[in-house]
Order: sequence, then C-alpha cells, then structure tokens
Amino acid sequence: MIADEARSGRSTGDKTFPQRAWWLPTIWAGCDFFAWLRLVFRNRLQIYWLYLPIAAYVTIVSFFHTLLRGVQWLIYGRKVEQTPIREAPLFIIGHWRTGTTLLHELMALDERHAFPTTYECMEPNHFLLSENLFTRWLPFFAPKQRPMDNMAAGFSRPQEDEFALCMLGLPSPYLTVAFPNRPPQCEEFLDMEGLSPRALAAWKRTFLQFLKEMTYKHGKRLILKSPTHSCRIKVLLEMFPDARFVHIVRDPYVVFPSTVNLWKSLYREFALQRPTFAGLEERVLENFLRLYEKIDEGKTLVDFDRFYELHYEDLVSDPIGQLGALYDHLGLGEFEKLLPKLQKYLGETKGYETNRYRLSDEDLAMINAKWGEVIRAYGYQSRPQPPDSATKVDLTKSSLSVTPSPGPSST
Repeated sequence: MIADEARSGRSTGDKTFPQRAWWLPTIWAGCDFFAWLRLVFRNRLQIYWLYLPIAAYVTIVSFFHTLLRGVQWLIYGRKVEQTPIREAPLFIIGHWRTGTTLLHELMALDERHAFPTTYECMEPNHFLLSENLFTRWLPFFAPKQRPMDNMAAGFSRPQEDEFALCMLGLPSPYLTVAFPNRPPQCEEFLDMEGLSPRALAAWKRTFLQFLKEMTYKHGKRLILKSPTHSCRIKVLLEMFPDARFVHIVRDPYVVFPSTVNLWKSLYREFALQRPTFAGLEERVLENFLRLYEKIDEGKTLVDFDRFYELHYEDLVSDPIGQLGALYDHLGLGEFEKLLPKLQKYLGETKGYETNRYRLSDEDLAMINAKWGEVIRAYGYQSRPQPPDSATKVDLTKSSLSVTPSPGPSST
C-alpha cells in the first residue's frame, strides 16, 4: 500500500516536518464546555492515559470559553442579531487535498472579501471579544506550519469554518479526529440528509450565527472553504439562495495518498487515542465517491453564473488567468484590483513544493476500480507524471509552473 510517513517526526517521502511543540494547544482547546463533554462522553471516555493531562486542560479552558461566550453575547449579541448578511457567501468546495486551501489563500488576498481566520475558527465562542488581544500578545501559540504539509499556518490565515462548528458544539465528521479508533463520528452531518428537522434547524441556526458574527466584524462578502460543504450544496442554497460556488478538482491519483496522509497527520497530532488507522483507506475511497455524487447533484441546483469549476493543475500553471476567468464568470468585481497583491503573493511563495508519495500497483488498480468513473469524468485518464514524483510549484509574478521533481520511475 502507500508508503507510510516516518513515525519519528512527520515526513512525506523525502521531506520531514517538525513535530508540533508540546506547549501548542490542541484544536479541541477551543470547544465550549458542553461541546467538550458531549464529545468525550459520546466516546465513553476512551482517552489514552498519556493524553489525560490534555483532556484535563481542555476541560478547564472549555469552561472559560463558555463564560466568555456569555460575556460576548452581553456586549455584542443585539448588534450581531441586527446584522444582515447582504452579500451571500462564496463557498470553495472540493475534495480534501485538491487545492481548496491554495484557492482560499488566493481569493482571501482581495480586500473586498472577508474570510474566517484560524483564530476565529478555533475560538468561535468569543473571537469578537478576544481576537485582537490574543493574536497580538500571544502569537507563539499558533503553529507555523500545517501538520499535513509545509503550507504556512498562523492565527490570521484563512481557515476551514468546519472547525468553528465543532468548537461551537455542532456534530461534524471532523470529530472523528479526536477518537479515530471509535466508529466514524456524525457521518450524517456530512450531507445533512436524514437529519431530523430539529437537528437540521439547530445546525443552520448555529452556522448562521457564526456567519453573522463574521459579517458584523468584517462587513464584507465571506469566502468560506470546507470540503464538507461540497456535500451540503442543497442545504446551503436553502440558507443563501444567491450563494456562489467554486469547485476545484485535482488528479485523483494524487488526491488519494494525500488524503490518507492528511487524516493520519491529524490523528497523530490531535487524537486523544493512539490511532491504529484501521479502515482509513477504505473510508477515503468511500467518502470520495460520496462527495462527488453530492457535487454532481448539487451543481444542478445552482444557476450557471453562480457555479464555477476549475482544475488544480490549471490553477498552478496559470493562477492569474484562472482567477481572472473565475472573477469574470461569478461577477466578483474588477479583477485588476486584486493583481498587485496576487503578484506579490506569487513572488513570495516561489519554490513551494508539494508532498511526495509512492503508489503501488495495487493502489493504482484499486483507485482505477473504485474511482474510474470520476477519473474519466474529469479527464484524468492519462496522468502527466509518475505517481511517486513530487510536484515543485515555481511561483513567479505571472504564473505558477508545475515541474516533476526527480524521483524513482513508476512501475
């Protein structure tokens, strides 16, 4: 199967990432008290004994998060309730590891838009009250890199709003990260189908409250990114009939090992158990098909001028051209206003290199058998580079070029 990462530190192929510092808070430290209790009791307190101090720490800070949420409501509650969301959000959708983060980073450069930051998603209970103070005086609590790759991280970077929903107590498939050896958590909340009217209404209410708080703070159109939203287009349209969607797709032969690595990295970093990874690859295979089925269903519900689709490979080969076409199709305003910041970003991130994986013949056969229909639908029958080559992204002022790095020949 896939060549696994080294157990000492974090590595992918020939690149090794440093382990997270012991004093950095776990992602669960942002939960409110009741969300945290539901999570641990739902999983029968099956916490590995070495992680009990982490659990005790989260229990204490979660209580203060709940108190601060009450204080925030007293100060800002009425103002937030009276805040309209005048411009429907734009949702970046796509499978995990297809380039949604890169696209989010690029679109977040536009000052006409707003986006959830890492701090706002990890401390959604009281960010209106605490963000300026915490991010200014305690920036060392933020990791410098993401655990699954070498992309930059930090309190002010764009982040997935699904994490905010977890911290606010909403059920989410991401809760599986905390207890990966237990059955997958809250899978019905991936596509929201089969939920009771009460559960669906509670999800919508909490999500809307978070977005109104974001709108109150920023007063701009929100650019939201989470692969989970790929399965929720119908529900999101019920909430925001004028919402826009951007779907990014990537070579499935790269997506499969990269997604497996993503979940392994998150389990190692943030699980409250010692993960065994049992059944992980099978879940990745199944969820891939489920996600693309829901995207195919959902995009038929969206007007043509509010849905745009692009390939990751095209984005990295010509980011300016691709973003210009995206802006024109979705009517997002003058693209030229974004160009100076975009060119600066492309220059600063020159030389970024993606992770490296090796696929066995067995993996290739399995991917072809399971995902063949999606592979053909998006034109990935002929792969332009061997499966075990790294992708080196050379960022220039006008474009990104993708060059296979030297590596062993594929079989």
